[in-house]
Amino acid sequence: MRQFLLLTVLVSVLLSCSAKKQMESAISNGNYDQAISEALRKLENNKDKKRKQAYIVMLKDAYDKVLTEDLKQIAYLEKDGNPELYKTIFESYVDLEARQTAIKRILPLKINGKTVAFSFNDYSTKIVDYKYKTSDYLLDKGTGLLDIDNKFKAREAYNLFKYIDNINPDYDNVNALMQQAHLAGINYVHVSIKNDTQQMIPQLLENELLDFNTYGLNQFWTSYHAIADDTIEYDYAMELQLKQINVSPERINERQLLREKDIVDGWEYLLDDNGNVAKDSLGNDIKIDRIITTRARFFEVLQTKSAQVIAEVVYTDLKQNQIVDTFTIDSGFVFKNVFGRFRGDRRALNRDDRRLLRQEQIQFPTNEQMVYDSGEDLKQQLKDIIRTYAFND
Repeated sequence: MRQFLLLTVLVSVLLSCSAKKQMESAISNGNYDQAISEALRKLENNKDKKRKQAYIVMLKDAYDKVLTEDLKQIAYLEKDGNPELYKTIFESYVDLEARQTAIKRILPLKINGKTVAFSFNDYSTKIVDYKYKTSDYLLDKGTGLLDIDNKFKAREAYNLFKYIDNINPDYDNVNALMQQAHLAGINYVHVSIKNDTQQMIPQLLENELLDFNTYGLNQFWTSYHAIADDTIEYDYAMELQLKQINVSPERINERQLLREKDIVDGWEYLLDDNGNVAKDSLGNDIKIDRIITTRARFFEVLQTKSAQVIAEVVYTDLKQNQIVDTFTIDSGFVFKNVFGRFRGDRRALNRDDRRLLRQEQIQFPTNEQMVYDSGEDLKQQLKDIIRTYAFND
């Protein structure tokens, strides 16, 4: 126990030294907020312990340095007067406020009984001032981007409006502008299926392939429509072109296995060398198990049938009237059923054999059903293509 306590103390000291060195390194490299965060974490508990005083010193050092640096930088940006810098100035004041609020939570801090003084300021007026300056400037900038009739510019405008709404909720009806920018930035895609296989595909499969609600996709800037909306000017077309549908013949393969097992089949008397019934030490007749060898032929029967659907996903830029991307999909489905039958002594069969005996031969699915069942794999591959595809406007 004593050795364990010594080891625990040693590990604690080493960890403490390592933490202090990391904080000192952060301060020397100008990573003041990193050092402040670590110091605050260390001072959350037992802040008055003597061993914690080093963290108080480093916290004070890092805070003073970053405060001086930030105020100097803000003064320079304010002097510049460029509206593009309003957002940076606003966020800098917010950071100043958040930093000193975090430190206030653990005050007072003392070293050798003397309270350590931190320089705090009231930034509320500046924060409010630059919040509105930033909102006004970004609102004008975003509105200008909306006038450019470009989807990427509309998305950029949306992000500006969203930022305004985060710092200044529904300022100057910004929510309506967000909706306008969102609608202007959406890529509208008309989706369809073209069957080039000369074979009929199940109507249910076609409906499911075009039902994008089942795909679980949540694409903010892309809207897929299986039914064209005459009020929308579509940007792209996505056509699922079915190229080949291959369905194999119905196959039944049989494998014959010989089973043999020694089993106990009742009992018989043990005979001595003279052919008489042997006796035990108490004079009783001795009985022994009668062992017989059982045999059976087990037939493992495998039913199989497979379907393959080969397709291409073709993206067309409707405004340029040209194909921009093509992806090949090779999907399939395999029907498989295994059952068993036997001839001979059932007792010779093993557990797996008996399990297969409980299975039965079943009717093969139709070709239409096979094609439909291959649709699950087809939908998954189509979903992966849609999820990862990036439109270039």
